[in-house]
This record gives sequence, structure tokens and C-alpha cells, in this order.
Amino acid sequence: QVQLVESGGGLVQAGGSLRLSCAASGRTFTNYAMAWFRQAPGKEREFVARIIWNSGSAYYADAMKDRFTISRDATKNTMYLQMNVLKPEDTAVYYCAAGALSFYANFQRGYSSWGQGTQVTVSS
Repeated sequence: QVQLVESGGGLVQAGGSLRLSCAASGRTFTNYAMAWFRQAPGKEREFVARIIWNSGSAYYADAMKDRFTISRDATKNTMYLQMNVLKPEDTAVYYCAAGALSFYANFQRGYSSWGQGTQVTVSS
């Protein structure tokens, strides 16, 4: 089991930036990925971005790739999500996830460990 703790959320004005962090501890697998998902009130949780831990290869939902950047610092066991030019529609709880490499990498079912979430609120 991997324990994940998100941080960095908050209130920001439209056009601003935030950097989310996800610190991982405990057991990890040799080949695994970490990802960001988000969930707005009344909506389903959606995929934001993922990263292959060993290689650092990053993948994004089409709606995110121009403004968001996922990265990781292996020495700190920490993943980041840099969010720029934030919009009100980005308002959501952002969740960190981890799991073995999977065919379902862009879906919730592809991840076995989840953080508690961090709130991002973007004002207009």
C-alpha cells in the first residue's frame, strides 16, 4: 500500500497559477505510474494527467495539456502538477493516485492508491 498526501491547493484568481504536490510513502512497485484526477461538485472524477515514474514520460487529457504540467522528483518521492492560466472551470478537488502500469491508465480503475484530495478554487 502506498500512502499519498496532496497539498498546494487553495483559492486563486482566474489567470493565476498553483502548484500541487503529492508526497508518496510506504510500499511502491517497481513499475508504476502516478496520476492526477479532479472532481468538481456534481460531476464525475476525471483524468487530468499521469506520469510513468521511472521514465518521467507524461501524458495529459487533451483539455489540460496546454496549461498543466506534470512532473516528479524521484529523490523526494513527490509528484507535482503545475497549473497555469487557471480558469473557473478548473475548480475541483484534485486527487493524487498511484498504481501499477495498467491498460486503464486514464481511468480511476487503473489506480490502487489515492490521496485525500486538495481543493482548488478559481474565482472569476
